[in-house]
Amino acid sequence: MSIHEVFMPALSSTMTEGKIVSWVKSPGDKVEKGETVVVVESDKADMDVESFYEGYLAHIIVEAGDTAPVGSAIAYVAETADEIATAKSLANSGGAAATPTSAPEPVAATASVGMPALATQNGSNHREGRLVVSPRARKLAKELKVDLTTLKGSGPYGRIVAEDVEAVVSKGKQPAAKPAPTTTAVTPPPPATKTPAPVITAVPGQTVPLTTFQSAVVRNMVASLSVPVFRVGYTITTDGLDQLYKQIKSKGVTMTALLAKAVAVTLQKHQLLNASYSEQGIVYHSGINVAVAVAMDDGGLITPVLQNADMVDIYSLSRTWKSLVERARAKQLQPEEYNSGTFTLSNLGMFGVDKFDAILPPGQGSILAIGASRPQVVATSDGLFGVRQQMQVNITCDHRIIYGAHAAAFLQDLAKLIETNPQSLTM
Repeated sequence: MSIHEVFMPALSSTMTEGKIVSWVKSPGDKVEKGETVVVVESDKADMDVESFYEGYLAHIIVEAGDTAPVGSAIAYVAETADEIATAKSLANSGGAAATPTSAPEPVAATASVGMPALATQNGSNHREGRLVVSPRARKLAKELKVDLTTLKGSGPYGRIVAEDVEAVVSKGKQPAAKPAPTTTAVTPPPPATKTPAPVITAVPGQTVPLTTFQSAVVRNMVASLSVPVFRVGYTITTDGLDQLYKQIKSKGVTMTALLAKAVAVTLQKHQLLNASYSEQGIVYHSGINVAVAVAMDDGGLITPVLQNADMVDIYSLSRTWKSLVERARAKQLQPEEYNSGTFTLSNLGMFGVDKFDAILPPGQGSILAIGASRPQVVATSDGLFGVRQQMQVNITCDHRIIYGAHAAAFLQDLAKLIETNPQSLTM
């Protein structure tokens, strides 16, 4: 008998349980190895989950809308159609599926963190002869005609991500794609439609359960209480930045991208502010990945990441940011797009907030809270009074590795860049 259990995968390092958003396959449907069978909601996104096995989806244990602990069985896959009835009887009797050749394995998430089943720890991006590739990277490789088998993945456990494909193309070292063998054309099934999350309307006197997103925020906020932090404030004049924004706004540039770029460029001179604490010492990250806090419409908070923001031009950075926000709101971000930040921005200035303090995210050393830019009467260098646009920023830092002088020097250089040389952000 060859019946495999399908397990709830760990889609992030903090995930303890997952919610079934929808089943792409129905009981009795044929399942190919590597084909998406179910959509699972992690603490930050909805993820397509692939099957390690070829066979038939015999029985669904956890229905759409229900939750299950990580590692628990959520369905059975039978190797042959004749074994579907056997799988159903196993489910009804509560028995475990038996596999003659090896222990049951979980299905593979298309983009997951902390799942050893995806690939070996040595960085290989192959799993039992199959490439481990994010859906976005696979789509991009197809469009740009990049041979995925020649790439080395930089994602979790060596998984190939979109940045790996883009890096090959940008360097002009794009490997020639191998000619595809002649096969009989097969019409692919229509893509599964993800059911939008229901909007919960609060009723006075009612207790509404936390969403998966909100629960994740709670865990992170509680974890942050164990970190000793300090805060430093600074006033930055933004006349030059505001003028630059007016000039290039029509080209699709966003203020968020400008601020992220300014912070990333300044971090080049202040590597400690981009570092994080570990039990082994100070972790100096190889890239400057600026995460920006975004409030979700249905509750919760997510931080899409502008990776290597110091090296990407402002126009590409703005396009990337717009894409990240759209996919974040649709809960379609891949894990490396929201959990790889090394420094975070939280901007409430768009709501008219003058100043506020931000809570340090777990695993990072600093977060910058940005208030609104407002006209202020100031004393000028010639002894007169003038009106200047100014904003208040407050940085929160991990005091185990960063001290007040470090934070002050960073804010001083950030202000100097924004006030005296904002045009450099377009170079």
